[in-house]
Amino acid sequence: MKIVKVIEVIAGSEKSFEDAVQSALTQAKKTVKNIKSIYVKEMNCNVENGEIVSYGVNAKISFELEG
Repeated sequence: MKIVKVIEVIAGSEKSFEDAVQSALTQAKKTVKNIKSIYVKEMNCNVENGEIVSYGVNAKISFELEG
């Protein structure tokens, strides 16, 4: 029987939401094996002087446990 665990991470980017999600995956895969999916729970932007300066995501990363 396979068991899947879920962790929640927060990541940001100055480029885009897509880049923020990729950043979350890139950092998570350094220490987590068998990643199967990413669910973006929330998205937000920081604004300065009427312009978006950064994008953020709160994401859940699912991975299969070994053994």
